[in-house]
Amino acid sequence: MNRNGQAALPMFADGPVAGVDEAGRGPLAGPVTAAAVILDPARVPAGLADSKTLGAGQRKCLAAAVRRDALAWSVAWADPAEIDALNILQATYLAMRRAVAGLALRPGHVQVDGNGCPRLGACTVEAIVKGDALIPAISAASILAKVHRDEWMVRLHRRWPDYGFDRHKGYGTGAHMAALQANGPCAVHRRSFRPVRLAGIRS
Repeated sequence: MNRNGQAALPMFADGPVAGVDEAGRGPLAGPVTAAAVILDPARVPAGLADSKTLGAGQRKCLAAAVRRDALAWSVAWADPAEIDALNILQATYLAMRRAVAGLALRPGHVQVDGNGCPRLGACTVEAIVKGDALIPAISAASILAKVHRDEWMVRLHRRWPDYGFDRHKGYGTGAHMAALQANGPCAVHRRSFRPVRLAGIRS
């Protein structure tokens, strides 16, 4: 057991286990972001959970704790052009591969949230449905990916303020759709997504 009373984190013969999750598959703009985390069994931050169940302040505090206490962590992404070229699923897998490759420690096994996962060469990979709520390392990755992407969308808002990226983070809200109709797509919109494609035709 670790200091939070949780079961010890698993280890594989070839190295530790990394948790992987993504943020931003559904939005109409911005990157899809993935994070990979190898937690320290002795320093698992209390309160880890699916990022969607946490408030923004909670996510930021937990992200800081993960970055401070994890054995290794990495955040990576695929940009809108890659999403359009590959499709959103393959772009998500690309971001996940980049996140795992960016870890300072080589994992022996990777656990990914969901029912599908990328190929990672020699590393074994396991898909876990609702893993972001069940597996602490995946929860940590979920939080890092979400916090990083949200911060990125705020930066994009400063460059393209007409779209309100700081509020909806690129998701297809009513305000975002109205901005698309009024202004057409900008450089960080995903042109392969139907609402953006139609707005581009009409703009």
